[in-house]
Amino acid sequence: MIDVARARELTPGVGKVAHFNNAGAALPSRGVLDTVIDHLRREADMGGYEAANRAAARLEAVYHSAARLLNCAPDEIALVDSATRAWDLAFYAIPWKPGDRILTSKAEYASNFIAYLQIADRHGVQVDVVPNDGLGQISVEALREMADERVKLVSLTHIPTNGGLVNPAAEVGKVAAEVGALYLLDACQSVGQLPVDVSVIGCDLLSTTGRKYLRAPRGTGLLYVRRTALHRLDPPFLDLHGARWVSPGSYEQQPGARRFETWEYGVAARLGLGTAIDEALAWGLDDIWDRVYSLAELLRERLAELPDCRVHDQGAERCGLVTFALDGVPADEIKTHLSARSMNVSVSRAPSTLLDMTDRGLGELVRASVHYYNTAEEIDRLVRELATV
Repeated sequence: MIDVARARELTPGVGKVAHFNNAGAALPSRGVLDTVIDHLRREADMGGYEAANRAAARLEAVYHSAARLLNCAPDEIALVDSATRAWDLAFYAIPWKPGDRILTSKAEYASNFIAYLQIADRHGVQVDVVPNDGLGQISVEALREMADERVKLVSLTHIPTNGGLVNPAAEVGKVAAEVGALYLLDACQSVGQLPVDVSVIGCDLLSTTGRKYLRAPRGTGLLYVRRTALHRLDPPFLDLHGARWVSPGSYEQQPGARRFETWEYGVAARLGLGTAIDEALAWGLDDIWDRVYSLAELLRERLAELPDCRVHDQGAERCGLVTFALDGVPADEIKTHLSARSMNVSVSRAPSTLLDMTDRGLGELVRASVHYYNTAEEIDRLVRELATV
């Protein structure tokens, strides 16, 4: 069980704001803050290279922490600067050829879908969207019917940005394995919020960020690459870190996922990511998930009490992202009203998940995403303010 009082004591920002934008960027802990600032001070005192050398063991430990987080081996982890970079590195490493197929979901994030369309134009790849089931999540039955030997990639957003559903990632993994397709999971919203075990999910590739539910600094991300999938991938670019120049006419790639990294990175941010992962592991992902889930359900119940409020979350399993609208009130007006009262929410718009939002007749939604340091009292305050908009 989460010690909420202790969690809030270790989170400086909760004294200044009721933060319901954790699916955007969560409030960092004091431990993460101190880790980043302390290293920046060392860089100022002794130089960037020298400070990095002093931190070498701690930097190496980040891979082991990330491996524990996802239940994989440290050599299957690449540390990068964002979830977008991680996802792009994985997707553009796939050797596409005309006639290959990509299967994806209705609620796929815009950045990912734009990449599909680019590859379709460039290589003659076919992009097919799997319909939702009656609960609004990807239909595993339809996926199985659509999958064949031409499917090169099954690509899924675990938790879409525009709602509270958790897609059935493990069931999708079984279908991808049946047809021998690569399976890429965008876990940007899920890692740090709920337990994510790549051995259970069966994904070959997984991308995630540090800034959201992991509570790490911005400019951090993770890429998981299953060891047995490496031979099917060719990184879209290499440098002297991802590969070794062995003779004037040849090079050798790094043996593991670190071939997807580059030599230069923000050392302070990466150390902060390690601290954030270690803290999440110490709290316990099961306990974090229990707390986040219960707070989100409480928020949905309270929102349902407002006569002009409509909650728009879908799925058999719902998570810490709560999306809603107030009849006749623009989402930006709601966000501005709450911000003036030191409450943070975000706005999810149709272009972010165009297919799903258009199908549902939605142009925009307010998104309030909870974390374990939020409280029932903050939820009560949020609902009271919404009643005055």
